[in-house]
Amino acid sequence: MSIKETLIALPQYLLPHHALSVLMSKFTHSQNKVWKNLFIKQVIKHYGVNMAEALEQSIDNYASFNDFFTRALKPGARPLTVENHAVACPADGVISQIGAITGGSLLQAKGKQFTATDLLGGSNERAEPFNDGVFSTIYLSPKDYHRLHMPLTGTLREMVHIPGRLFSVNAATTNAVLGLFARNERVVAIFDTEAGPMALVLVGAIFVSSIETVWHGVVTPPTIDKVRSWGYQDNAPTLNIGDEMGRFNMGSTVIVLFGKDKVQWQPELAAGQVVKLGELMGRCVRSDSGGMAKDSKWWRIFG
Repeated sequence: MSIKETLIALPQYLLPHHALSVLMSKFTHSQNKVWKNLFIKQVIKHYGVNMAEALEQSIDNYASFNDFFTRALKPGARPLTVENHAVACPADGVISQIGAITGGSLLQAKGKQFTATDLLGGSNERAEPFNDGVFSTIYLSPKDYHRLHMPLTGTLREMVHIPGRLFSVNAATTNAVLGLFARNERVVAIFDTEAGPMALVLVGAIFVSSIETVWHGVVTPPTIDKVRSWGYQDNAPTLNIGDEMGRFNMGSTVIVLFGKDKVQWQPELAAGQVVKLGELMGRCVRSDSGGMAKDSKWWRIFG
């Protein structure tokens, strides 16, 4: 951890994270044409947003900045891998960390770890299926597509909303704040898949005004004091690989977890690598019944 990273992180401990996010939400949902067009233009210019791949390219046609930020892509912009037994990348972004869940812990940054139990809301029972499994953490920058899609076909078992702070999730803060992803507010979705349980953890961050899922709508806000959860034993939704499952209203991080001996990541993937939604991240190596995962060839277009 550098002195610069420390200086970036320290003031964040004092900031009123949720109050700032509420304020940012009002700005990003404003439909004042002058304000929202100016904000959109500045973000496109500063971050190098590729509007050529957006389904709607005219900024005048976005009702608000948030409408632009969660924009759809053109058909064909993110073709899904057609590899056998594929696990697809759930988002555009940069790999923060990827690897094994060792001793119940995930790597956050060099010299810093956090436990799967803490990440998943303090429940040992919820974390147990992921012991000695694998994880991948993907950071979405402001220039990225901010809808999240399914890495693997799954049936929803449980959703959990976990209260917390809203530290920035950029590289500098991730390197400086201990247990960052297990401290920030987050939404966990646990699915039953052909590779066993899969957890998708949508981590909030400063200025992230809300997190929503396709089956529930907006999950946060409201700000909460205690963990709340929803079970889906009856009429549980099933989402196919490549289907949209949620979105960040402003940017953040998604963490994917699988159990032991269920998934192998592609060997070339490493921290700092840019990834795109739908590309091959790994392969299922065993189904939930213990045999080889069923052959799954999908071709879906996002938009």
